[in-house]
Amino acid sequence: MCGTDSSCMDPPLFPVALCPMAPAGSLSECKCKHKTTVQALHLQTAVQWHSVLFSFVLCIATVSSIGILLQTWQMSNSDSLPKLVASLLFLTAIAHLGVTLGEDFGPNSDQSSKNAGVYYANPVLFSVTWILVLLCHEGLRREGAIDSASIFLFWLLLVVCDIFPFQTLLREALRLGEVRDVPRFSLFYISFGLKLISLVLSTVADIPPEAKDLIKKNPEAGAAFLSRITFNWLNSMVLKGYKQPLVQEDMWDLNESDSTAFINERFQHFMKPELDAARVRFQNKMKKKLFQNIHSAQEDPQQNGLSSGLEKGVSRDVLMMEERGKTEDEKKKKDNKEEENYPNSWLITTIYKTFKRILIESFCFKLLEDVLTFVSPQLLKLMISFTQDKSRYAWEGYLYAVLLMVVALLQSLTLQQYFQRCHVLGMKVRTALMAAVYKKALVVSNDTRKESTVGETVNLMSADAQRFNDVTTSIHLLWSCPLQIIISIVFLWLELGPSVLAGLGVMVLIIPTNAVLATKARKLQIENMNFKDKRMKIMNELLNGVKILKLYAWEPSFQKQVEDIRGEELKVMKKSAYLHSFSILTSCCIPALVSLATFAVFVSVSKDNVLTAERAFTSISLFNILRAPLAMLPMLIASIVQTAVSKTRLEKFLAGEDIDSDIVRQDPSFNTAVSVCDGSFAWEKDAKPLLKDVNLDIEPGRLVAVVGAVGSGKSSLMSALLGEMHSTKGFINIGGSLAFVPQQAWIQNATLKDNILFGSPHEEENFKKVIQACALAPDLELLPGGDLTEIGEKGINLSGGQKQRVSLARAVYSQADIYLLDDPLSAVDSHVGKHLFENVIGPNGILKNKTRILVTHGIRFLPYMDEIVVLENGVISEVGSYENLRASGGTFSKFLDTYATEQNNQRNSETGEGQDAEDIELFPGGDNAQPDGASEDTVSLTLEQKKSIRRSQRNGSVRLRRNNSLTKSANADEPQKGQKLIEKETMETGQVKLAVFLQYLRAMGWGYSAMVFLIYFIQTTAFTGQNLWLSDWTGDSVEYYNMTYPSWKRDTRVGVFGALGVAQGLFVFLGTLLLANASIDASRILHSRLLNNILRVPMVFFDTSPIGRVINRFAKDIFTIDEAIPASLRSCLLCLMSVLGTVFVICLATPFFAIVIIPLALIYFFVQRFYIAASRQLRRLDSVSRSPIYSHFSETVSGLSVIRAYKHQERFLKHNEVTIDENLKSIYLRIVSDRWLAIRLEFVGNLVVFFSALFAVISRDSIDSNVVGLSVLYALNVTQTLNWLVMTTSALETNIVAVERVNEYTQLKNEADWVTDTRPPRMWPEAGRVHFENYKVRYRPELDLVLHGITCDINSTEKIGIVGRTGAGKSSLTNCLFRIIEAAEGRILIDDVDIATIGLHDLRHRLTIIPQDPVLFSGSLRMNLDPFDKFSDEEIWRVLELSHLKSYVSGLQEGLQHKVAEGGENLSVGQRQLLCLARALLRKSRILILDEATAAVDLETDNLIQNTIRKEFSDCTVLTIAHRLHSIMDSSRVMVLDAGKIVEFDSPSNLLENEVTQDVCCTIISSLKTMTLSRPRPPQR
Repeated sequence: MCGTDSSCMDPPLFPVALCPMAPAGSLSECKCKHKTTVQALHLQTAVQWHSVLFSFVLCIATVSSIGILLQTWQMSNSDSLPKLVASLLFLTAIAHLGVTLGEDFGPNSDQSSKNAGVYYANPVLFSVTWILVLLCHEGLRREGAIDSASIFLFWLLLVVCDIFPFQTLLREALRLGEVRDVPRFSLFYISFGLKLISLVLSTVADIPPEAKDLIKKNPEAGAAFLSRITFNWLNSMVLKGYKQPLVQEDMWDLNESDSTAFINERFQHFMKPELDAARVRFQNKMKKKLFQNIHSAQEDPQQNGLSSGLEKGVSRDVLMMEERGKTEDEKKKKDNKEEENYPNSWLITTIYKTFKRILIESFCFKLLEDVLTFVSPQLLKLMISFTQDKSRYAWEGYLYAVLLMVVALLQSLTLQQYFQRCHVLGMKVRTALMAAVYKKALVVSNDTRKESTVGETVNLMSADAQRFNDVTTSIHLLWSCPLQIIISIVFLWLELGPSVLAGLGVMVLIIPTNAVLATKARKLQIENMNFKDKRMKIMNELLNGVKILKLYAWEPSFQKQVEDIRGEELKVMKKSAYLHSFSILTSCCIPALVSLATFAVFVSVSKDNVLTAERAFTSISLFNILRAPLAMLPMLIASIVQTAVSKTRLEKFLAGEDIDSDIVRQDPSFNTAVSVCDGSFAWEKDAKPLLKDVNLDIEPGRLVAVVGAVGSGKSSLMSALLGEMHSTKGFINIGGSLAFVPQQAWIQNATLKDNILFGSPHEEENFKKVIQACALAPDLELLPGGDLTEIGEKGINLSGGQKQRVSLARAVYSQADIYLLDDPLSAVDSHVGKHLFENVIGPNGILKNKTRILVTHGIRFLPYMDEIVVLENGVISEVGSYENLRASGGTFSKFLDTYATEQNNQRNSETGEGQDAEDIELFPGGDNAQPDGASEDTVSLTLEQKKSIRRSQRNGSVRLRRNNSLTKSANADEPQKGQKLIEKETMETGQVKLAVFLQYLRAMGWGYSAMVFLIYFIQTTAFTGQNLWLSDWTGDSVEYYNMTYPSWKRDTRVGVFGALGVAQGLFVFLGTLLLANASIDASRILHSRLLNNILRVPMVFFDTSPIGRVINRFAKDIFTIDEAIPASLRSCLLCLMSVLGTVFVICLATPFFAIVIIPLALIYFFVQRFYIAASRQLRRLDSVSRSPIYSHFSETVSGLSVIRAYKHQERFLKHNEVTIDENLKSIYLRIVSDRWLAIRLEFVGNLVVFFSALFAVISRDSIDSNVVGLSVLYALNVTQTLNWLVMTTSALETNIVAVERVNEYTQLKNEADWVTDTRPPRMWPEAGRVHFENYKVRYRPELDLVLHGITCDINSTEKIGIVGRTGAGKSSLTNCLFRIIEAAEGRILIDDVDIATIGLHDLRHRLTIIPQDPVLFSGSLRMNLDPFDKFSDEEIWRVLELSHLKSYVSGLQEGLQHKVAEGGENLSVGQRQLLCLARALLRKSRILILDEATAAVDLETDNLIQNTIRKEFSDCTVLTIAHRLHSIMDSSRVMVLDAGKIVEFDSPSNLLENEVTQDVCCTIISSLKTMTLSRPRPPQR
């Protein structure tokens, strides 16, 4: 029957729609009469026949279409398929027009009645449409596009719209029993089939053959529109992640627009004009302020005020107090405005302009999603209205159920597209900021560098960039939240009238509270970031100087410093957490209070106002929408406030001054290689010049030496020539490219080959030539991987001499025009020094035609110089040739006369007498106790030494060692354990172990954990109870229909409803408060364990782990434990309770729903299992790939002067981009995997909505409308809640990886206990006797022994010199005394106490070492000398006097409290070494170890140090690792080590008398013979 007559019992399935192809009035005039019924019965047989015929025709048409399509598929490319279908549709339109023309103008046409105009317009419009579709396809093919969203949407809408005429024509034919208009009927169904095929084809990507390789590496590039909006292109990665743990190699390539290079280029393009404009504004502001200050000073001078005060009889004391008060006020103002003392307000506009497009796209999606949000409550209202009126057709209910699902589906799609763009935007902003900070660090001036340490700059890249990432993901909520609030209030007004103003009033009252909370949060955030910076700064220094801490047993002092800062940081975090708890209380209570106030006022103002189910649940649905923006807005404001702090820090750093590129010119008109014209240079802009009135011209190809005492400005002159210093006047001109060898070699964590090539193309012949010249060939033979051996961070597995030679080889290979050599010969022995001078630097060296400027402390090479520049207190005192300066009788001449013995020896060497007399340094300086035992510096063996009586024996030895090394390299293909120094960072795989969760809960405390869970459960019960109470309340409208509503009933309803609402807020507040306390306890415990263990791990761990990797644990992972995990845990608990409450209520309302719970739960379970497996591993990959970014950054900052000198900034920028890109690959896939999950979970949620509505329609006769309202209301919420549950669960699981990573470092094997039960006597060691007994040692279990059975006795107060080549085991011996490495066999006794039986600190406190590398820490001078505050100031001043630093320190403004910069950068290397001497004097233990303690000081200071040591440590046992002969000439005995064995141990005189034949002694004995008469002075660094 038809649905137009109200008397018909069976309504139609759909409302009947008109079709232009149907005969006019055929359906609209249908009347349901008895006559029609009889006619239908008569025609039953005819209907069956027509149906069969219709089906047959339809099948034939469809089969024909498919046949043609398949044939075409085989004949042509896939891109012609959509065109063919469009062509066929064009033919159907033409056929349609032909039918109409035939009817109107054909031979059988009826001239009296013509077809309506629509029969002409319709096919013509369709024909034009299909032509346009064809043109679109051709345009897409030419552009190379794989699909079109517009075309897909066009076909989708066309098919959806055709569904109505489809069912209309079909029902009409069935009703009449015949098809009246067979041609049009057939054409419509054929065209519908073709449109359906086109829709299917539009979902498939059309990939050109040339793009297939690209799409394998990046499937997103080949994803069709439907795949993009549902994120189906990620399926293969999710499946792979489920089957096996993902690794970095599995990551797909990034889209070009997501790459660091592209983002950085755009950001820099917009940043430059914005920053320039900000600088102009800042300069104008400063000028204005300056004029105001001058004006106010002229108007009211202070002195006038003072004198007038005195004239008035005011006492001077009162006036001075007033002045002091003013000064303090000014200071406060200054502190407040200090932040603004830089160009500001440019970063946000730069970010906006850079990412404008993605911002606009996300804006559109968010707007559409917000509009769709308000459709659901209106549909809910219609649904409740439908269930109340039992007489309405069932199809209405089904329509509402379908519409609810469609709206929810559209909302899900738009929401996920919005989220995708926002998270990608956050990622891009973070990337842009990280790249900008790195780029800035490459060009930053010294002033700006001083303001922020490496740790602080790393924080800019990690914490501050991350804050911008977090805030940009939710930036649209700034306008979306107010919009949602306004629209909600409008709809609520329509439902409840003016009563809604009561709820609005509650919201307005809350605003000031939120404002106060936001202000307070900002202050706490600034405080928190400052403490984080301090902690990271000290951690960075602690890890860089960890060996010194161990040698001096200073770990407890530094641990206390870090713990104190951490304690302050946690106090601020606790305040912040309490503040956040209060913020959550307000956000939870607002919706409850708003709904309470509104409903209470509504039912109170009039007795006619009864709360119906329709009104109540629509209102509650709107209140639920209101809940999100009200909760999010204050959180967003707080987040923006926190980000404002990061914005300030980033703007300050990025707007800092760049290094002035104009100081160094490159004017080809100058005839000189280097010209300094009347130049004065300072390290800081406003500081006094360090180099004054420098005039210097160096001609091309000259060899120039720069000499002078420590602190005279030699290294500063090098820095000035590199453009590293501020020029107060004058300029520098450089005629060509530069190469720079710094005083302290900078080595990258790369292969030896890469360190030498340094970005230059590899030329084998040139490379070999450089290797030979720089004396690296013997080292390459012994290194496990040859020139492909990986060098650790800071060259950890190379000796000092090897590092310096690699640094020199880098310079030589670069083939520059001008070479700046800052004392490269100081770290190598004399043989090697001589070889390097002869083959590289000197007049006959590889650089003989280049301009060379050599800074040196040594004297022996000065006669070979073309020119010598003498520096004295920053002024060039003399310039000239060696002979001229010697004859002039000036500073240089006096300097040489003082050390005439050196010259005499030099002259002897020139005449060929006693060639080895020149060999003042015995062996290379940097025996850094090689962890791999492979870096033996055999150069002193392999270099030819003419006139040496042991030449043949030495060469024999060399051949033997080379053969050994060849044997070793022959087996190089076999994997050698321990060959790779820096191992790849370990990464857990698979599911995060339950033990990790339990460990975190244990750290929180079991009591806290149980209470939090219980309180959140009670809160959910209160929430569910409130809604059930409301449902019951709405039933009163039926019970008291047309009756007076009792006031007691009304008051009870309002009271209970309000009480349950407030209870929710209070329980959430209490739960959050407890969780905050628990999580801060967990943070404290985990950080403390991590720090405690890191300070106790053996030194070998630091040799094989990059510092960036360790810092990442203290930075990113601790940040995650502090902030991310507590938030994830809270959200996870709340979501879980909410889902359980929802399922309970829906099942209570519609028991049918229980049927679909199991299949839906299964879908949900499998989807989230697939997701979590991939997401967890992506998070781990993110953490692991983040470490290299920070490592590379730290490495870059430490080698900045070298990178700038070689002009390699661009290459390092590219390397940084590649490193960040590797990190972005995992981050981008993690973002997409979140969306992949959300779209699927929301689909499950949409099915929950659909089924709850469907069952409500089916059961409408048996359930009340208030229960239906409650059921659908909960179902509408479950979509987001389900999504959030998995998101928070996976976020918790992926964030808990931080605990796993921290836990990994807390379980590292420790060195021995600091203090044991076996304590040595209080005065131990009293005598200072040392006994080695068959002592053997290796660095790691898998490596060979480095000491082979050392046995010897050292008596009390003996002075022992220890000599040997690099790798002989000298430093290993001292490391063993301090138990830096433990014995493999044997023992060491000190005063008859086995050092292995006592605690490490008991041992290390009683020994003293002056190390080779003077390491200082940022802090006061006093802290660097006495970190435990054991000694008085008088004692410290005494040792400063003995170490010749008293005059320097007393001249400082702050004296002992003078701040030492990070790494002691504001002191010269010599001053740092003197401070190390002061440390030793302060400890004054009975045993002193000297490890090249005077390498970095001039001759005079060296003499003073030696005298101090002889005098102050005369009653001590002194072990000296001798790199220079004079330092062991007065030794009691000399220990000669070779390959970890003692080959000689006797007094110098006995060694002279007894010429042993051991190869290693030859050089020493020859040197000793020559030098018994006159003791030479060492060449200086």
